[in-house]
Amino acid sequence: MTQNTHYPAGDLDELIVQEKMQVALEYQTDAWAEGVAEGIEPEILADAAVTMALKETVRLLGEERADHLISEMRQRVLSGEFSPDRTLQ
Repeated sequence: MTQNTHYPAGDLDELIVQEKMQVALEYQTDAWAEGVAEGIEPEILADAAVTMALKETVRLLGEERADHLISEMRQRVLSGEFSPDRTLQ
């Protein structure tokens, strides 16, 4: 007998997005490790990843929305969200 678990549509959509994000990050981590193993410096990998992400963002959202996203990301960087030494309280 299977248990039928019901989630509100918004909650289920959020879980799906979170799962897709986790898988995407795993793909990125694998590609990063492969690049490093091939002798590509992390700075070059980072530049290539950001360049590709921005090109795709502009293609999908347009320049104004991409600029807004960059502004949001800038604030997240400055707040320390991406710092490897960040500790959550």
